[in-house]
Amino acid sequence: MKFLDEAKVYIRSGDGGKGCVSFRREKFIPDGGPDGGNGGRGGSVIAECISGLNTLIDYRYQQHFKAKKGEQGMGSSCTGHSAPEIVMQLPVGTQIFEEDRETLVADLTQVGQRIVLAEGGKGGLGNQCFKSSTNRAPREFTPGGEGEERWLWLRLKLMSDAGLLGMPNAGKSTFLAAVSRAKPKIADYPFTTLTPQLGVVYVDGKEFVLADIPGLIEGAHEGVGLGLKFLGHVERAGILLHLIDGTQEDVATAYKTIRKELKQYSTGLTKKPELVALNKCDALTEEEIKEKSAALKKASKKKIWPISAVSGDGITPVLREMMKVIEKERHEQKEENLLTNPEE
Repeated sequence: MKFLDEAKVYIRSGDGGKGCVSFRREKFIPDGGPDGGNGGRGGSVIAECISGLNTLIDYRYQQHFKAKKGEQGMGSSCTGHSAPEIVMQLPVGTQIFEEDRETLVADLTQVGQRIVLAEGGKGGLGNQCFKSSTNRAPREFTPGGEGEERWLWLRLKLMSDAGLLGMPNAGKSTFLAAVSRAKPKIADYPFTTLTPQLGVVYVDGKEFVLADIPGLIEGAHEGVGLGLKFLGHVERAGILLHLIDGTQEDVATAYKTIRKELKQYSTGLTKKPELVALNKCDALTEEEIKEKSAALKKASKKKIWPISAVSGDGITPVLREMMKVIEKERHEQKEENLLTNPEE
C-alpha cells in the first residue's frame, strides 16, 4: 500500500426532505383534516478514527463525498425517511483542516472518535404542524433545510511513541530493521527511505512503536530534500532518538544541523526528550569512538550512546532508556486523562 499523508476532499451533507400537504378524506369518517407528514433529515458526513490504517491513499482516488437528500413527508402523518450518513474512515493521527490549511477542525487521536464534519439539513414541516383552532385546513409547509458543503484538508501525522532522526545514511532504517520486524529499504546511498516507516519494538517484555523518519538535511524546514513533507510526523513522537553517522568527519556539525532544522520548523520539537547515539561504531576504532563521542557530547550536552545497528552492540541499553521515558509519558498522559474525564 502506498503512503500518502495529505489529501484534499470535498464534502456535502444532504438537504432535508420537504414537508407534505395532505388531507385525510375517508368515507364514514367525519373528522378529516390535515395529515401531511414532515420531511426526513438529510444525510450527514462524519469522520471516524479507526485502527489498522496508516495512510490516506484512499482519498487520492475518491475526493468527493456527497450525502443523499432526506425523503419528503407523506400523507397519513408519515414522516419521510432520513438519508443515511456518510462515514469517512481515517487513520489514527489524522488532522482535519479548513481549506485555508490553518484552521484546525478536528484532531483524531483515539480509535472510535467520531466528528460530524457536515450536518444534514433538517426535514421540512408538513401541514399538520400548522393546524389550529383558527386554521382548520392549512396548506402551509416548509422545505427541508439545506445541507452544508466545504473543502477540507486531511493531514496525517503518524502516532508513534518514539521517532528516529538523523542525516541521510545515518543508519536509521538499519536500526529499525534490527530492533523490530519492520523491513524498510536499506542501501548505501542517500534517501533510501522515502516514506515514514513504523515498527513495534519489544524490550524486556514491553513494547513501543518506533517511527523511522526520512533523512533530514540543511534547509529541511523550507522544503529542501524530504524534510518539510515529513517533519510533521516527528511532532507525534514522545521521544526522539538522534542517530549520528560515526564514520563522517564532523559529527558535531551533523548534530547541530538537525537540531537547527527542528527548531526552525517548530520550537516544540526541540523540547522533546532526546537520546543521542553515535552509530556505525563497528567501523571505528576505540580511539575514534572516544574522540567523536567527546565532540558530540560537547555539541549536544547530552550523554552519548555508542551503538552499531549492524552488529547490535549497545542497542539494548538505548532501548531500555527509551522505554523508561515512554512509560513515564504514558503514566502522565493517563493521569491527565483521568483529570479531564473522571468518569472513565
